[in-house]
Amino acid sequence: MSGFALFDTAIGVCALAWGPQGLVGVQLPADDGEPATRLRMRRRFPELREQLPDEADESDEMAQRAIAAIQGLLQGKHDDLLHIALDMRGVSEFHQRIYAIARRIPPGQTRTYGDIAQELGDKTLARAVGQAMGLNPFAPVVPCHRVLAAGNKPGGFSAGGGALTKLRMLGIEDARPNGMGSLF
Repeated sequence: MSGFALFDTAIGVCALAWGPQGLVGVQLPADDGEPATRLRMRRRFPELREQLPDEADESDEMAQRAIAAIQGLLQGKHDDLLHIALDMRGVSEFHQRIYAIARRIPPGQTRTYGDIAQELGDKTLARAVGQAMGLNPFAPVVPCHRVLAAGNKPGGFSAGGGALTKLRMLGIEDARPNGMGSLF
Protein backbone atom coordinates (compact mmCIF):
# COMPACT_ATOMS: atom_id res chain seq x y z
CA MET A 1 0.00 0.00 0.00
CA SER A 2 0.97 3.63 -0.10
CA GLY A 3 -0.15 6.88 1.41
CA PHE A 4 0.88 9.64 3.73
CA ALA A 5 0.11 10.36 7.37
CA LEU A 6 0.57 13.22 9.80
CA PHE A 7 1.61 12.49 13.37
CA ASP A 8 2.43 14.37 16.56
CA THR A 9 5.99 14.59 17.87
CA ALA A 10 7.79 16.50 20.61
CA ILE A 11 8.73 19.19 18.07
CA GLY A 12 5.36 19.46 16.32
CA VAL A 13 3.30 17.71 13.66
CA CYS A 14 5.46 15.72 11.25
CA ALA A 15 4.42 13.61 8.27
CA LEU A 16 5.69 10.72 6.21
CA ALA A 17 4.80 9.20 2.87
CA TRP A 18 5.37 5.59 1.95
CA GLY A 19 5.07 3.11 -0.85
CA PRO A 20 5.69 -0.60 -1.29
CA GLN A 21 9.51 -0.18 -1.19
CA GLY A 22 9.73 2.05 1.90
CA LEU A 23 9.41 5.68 2.85
CA VAL A 24 9.36 8.09 -0.09
CA GLY A 25 9.47 11.22 2.06
CA VAL A 26 9.34 12.65 5.55
CA GLN A 27 8.29 16.16 6.52
CA LEU A 28 9.40 17.92 9.69
CA PRO A 29 6.95 20.45 11.15
CA ALA A 30 6.13 23.49 9.04
CA ASP A 31 6.34 26.94 10.60
CA ASP A 32 2.58 27.41 10.14
CA GLY A 33 1.61 24.19 11.92
CA GLU A 34 -0.40 21.15 10.91
CA PRO A 35 -2.34 22.69 7.98
CA ALA A 36 0.92 23.79 6.33
CA THR A 37 2.52 20.37 6.92
CA ARG A 38 -0.50 18.68 5.31
CA LEU A 39 -0.37 21.11 2.36
CA ARG A 40 3.33 20.41 1.82
CA MET A 41 2.65 16.68 1.76
CA ARG A 42 -0.21 17.08 -0.72
CA ARG A 43 2.06 19.16 -2.97
CA ARG A 44 5.01 16.77 -2.68
CA PHE A 45 2.90 13.64 -3.13
CA PRO A 46 -0.26 14.52 -5.07
CA GLU A 47 -0.79 10.89 -6.05
CA LEU A 48 -0.96 9.69 -2.42
CA ARG A 49 -4.02 9.75 -0.20
CA GLU A 50 -3.78 10.78 3.43
CA GLN A 51 -4.23 7.82 5.75
CA LEU A 52 -5.81 8.39 9.14
CA PRO A 53 -4.70 6.15 12.03
CA ASP A 54 -8.01 4.24 12.06
CA GLU A 55 -7.68 3.52 8.33
CA ALA A 56 -4.31 1.83 8.58
CA ASP A 57 -4.21 -1.85 7.84
CA GLU A 58 -1.50 -4.48 8.12
CA SER A 59 -0.01 -3.48 4.76
CA ASP A 60 0.84 -0.10 6.29
CA GLU A 61 2.59 -1.66 9.30
CA MET A 62 5.99 -0.44 8.04
CA ALA A 63 4.71 3.15 8.10
CA GLN A 64 3.30 2.71 11.61
CA ARG A 65 6.66 1.36 12.85
CA ALA A 66 8.47 4.29 11.20
CA ILE A 67 6.11 6.80 12.85
CA ALA A 68 6.69 5.22 16.28
CA ALA A 69 10.48 5.24 15.76
CA ILE A 70 10.54 8.90 14.66
CA GLN A 71 8.36 9.89 17.60
CA GLY A 72 10.74 8.04 19.91
CA LEU A 73 13.81 9.73 18.44
CA LEU A 74 12.21 13.15 18.86
CA GLN A 75 11.49 12.32 22.51
CA GLY A 76 15.12 11.48 23.18
CA LYS A 77 15.30 7.75 22.45
CA HIS A 78 18.65 6.96 20.88
CA ASP A 79 17.46 5.07 17.81
CA ASP A 80 19.57 5.41 14.66
CA LEU A 81 16.50 4.65 12.49
CA LEU A 82 18.62 2.46 10.22
CA HIS A 83 15.84 -0.15 10.37
CA ILE A 84 13.53 2.16 8.37
CA ALA A 85 13.55 1.34 4.65
CA LEU A 86 13.86 4.30 2.28
CA ASP A 87 12.73 4.28 -1.34
CA MET A 88 15.44 6.40 -2.97
CA ARG A 89 14.49 5.86 -6.59
CA GLY A 90 14.03 9.63 -7.06
CA VAL A 91 17.34 10.53 -5.38
CA SER A 92 20.60 10.97 -7.34
CA GLU A 93 23.35 8.43 -6.75
CA PHE A 94 25.60 11.17 -5.33
CA HIS A 95 22.98 12.23 -2.78
CA GLN A 96 22.33 8.58 -1.91
CA ARG A 97 26.02 8.23 -1.02
CA ILE A 98 25.86 11.34 1.18
CA TYR A 99 22.66 10.18 2.88
CA ALA A 100 24.16 6.73 3.55
CA ILE A 101 27.09 8.39 5.37
CA ALA A 102 24.75 10.69 7.33
CA ARG A 103 22.57 7.75 8.39
CA ARG A 104 25.59 6.21 10.13
CA ILE A 105 25.96 9.21 12.47
CA PRO A 106 24.60 7.95 15.81
CA PRO A 107 22.14 10.01 17.85
CA GLY A 108 24.00 12.43 20.10
CA GLN A 109 26.94 12.76 17.73
CA THR A 110 27.63 15.11 14.84
CA ARG A 111 29.89 15.47 11.83
CA THR A 112 30.63 18.42 9.60
CA TYR A 113 29.94 18.88 5.91
CA GLY A 114 33.71 18.69 5.48
CA ASP A 115 33.92 15.38 7.35
CA ILE A 116 31.39 13.86 4.99
CA ALA A 117 33.12 15.37 1.96
CA GLN A 118 36.39 13.82 3.14
CA GLU A 119 34.70 10.43 3.47
CA LEU A 120 33.48 10.85 -0.11
CA GLY A 121 37.12 11.32 -1.07
CA ASP A 122 37.20 15.05 -1.82
CA LYS A 123 37.24 17.71 0.91
CA THR A 124 36.18 20.31 -1.68
CA LEU A 125 32.74 18.68 -1.87
CA ALA A 126 31.70 20.21 1.48
CA ARG A 127 29.38 22.72 -0.21
CA ALA A 128 27.77 19.93 -2.28
CA VAL A 129 27.23 17.97 0.94
CA GLY A 130 25.50 21.01 2.44
CA GLN A 131 23.28 21.32 -0.62
CA ALA A 132 22.37 17.63 -0.41
CA MET A 133 21.45 18.06 3.25
CA GLY A 134 19.23 21.00 2.30
CA LEU A 135 17.40 18.81 -0.22
CA ASN A 136 17.10 15.82 2.11
CA PRO A 137 13.60 14.38 1.61
CA PHE A 138 13.88 12.03 4.60
CA ALA A 139 14.73 14.16 7.68
CA PRO A 140 15.15 13.00 10.44
CA VAL A 141 15.52 9.41 9.13
CA VAL A 142 18.49 10.78 7.21
CA PRO A 143 19.70 12.89 10.15
CA CYS A 144 20.81 16.08 8.41
CA HIS A 145 20.38 17.84 11.76
CA ARG A 146 23.53 15.99 12.89
CA VAL A 147 25.61 17.54 10.11
CA LEU A 148 27.18 20.86 11.06
CA ALA A 149 29.09 23.59 9.27
CA ALA A 150 32.81 24.19 9.78
CA GLY A 151 33.79 24.89 13.36
CA ASN A 152 30.78 22.85 14.55
CA LYS A 153 28.44 25.77 13.82
CA PRO A 154 24.80 24.84 13.18
CA GLY A 155 24.77 26.16 9.62
CA GLY A 156 21.51 26.22 7.73
CA PHE A 157 18.50 23.99 8.13
CA SER A 158 15.68 23.90 5.60
CA ALA A 159 12.99 22.61 7.99
CA GLY A 160 10.49 24.92 9.63
CA GLY A 161 12.17 26.97 12.34
CA GLY A 162 15.52 26.76 10.53
CA ALA A 163 18.67 26.45 12.63
CA LEU A 164 16.67 26.76 15.86
CA THR A 165 14.84 23.52 15.02
CA LYS A 166 18.17 21.89 14.22
CA LEU A 167 19.56 22.97 17.61
CA ARG A 168 16.40 21.81 19.35
CA MET A 169 16.69 18.36 17.76
CA LEU A 170 20.37 18.16 18.71
CA GLY A 171 19.43 19.22 22.25
CA ILE A 172 16.89 16.40 22.49
CA GLU A 173 19.75 14.03 21.60
CA ASP A 174 22.16 15.79 24.01
CA ALA A 175 24.51 16.11 21.04
CA ARG A 176 28.20 16.58 21.58
CA PRO A 177 29.95 17.64 18.38
CA ASN A 178 32.87 15.36 17.62
CA GLY A 179 33.32 14.50 21.28
CA MET A 180 33.29 18.15 22.44
CA GLY A 181 31.04 19.56 25.12
CA SER A 182 27.31 20.00 24.59
CA LEU A 183 26.12 22.55 22.02
CA PHE A 184 24.10 24.22 24.76
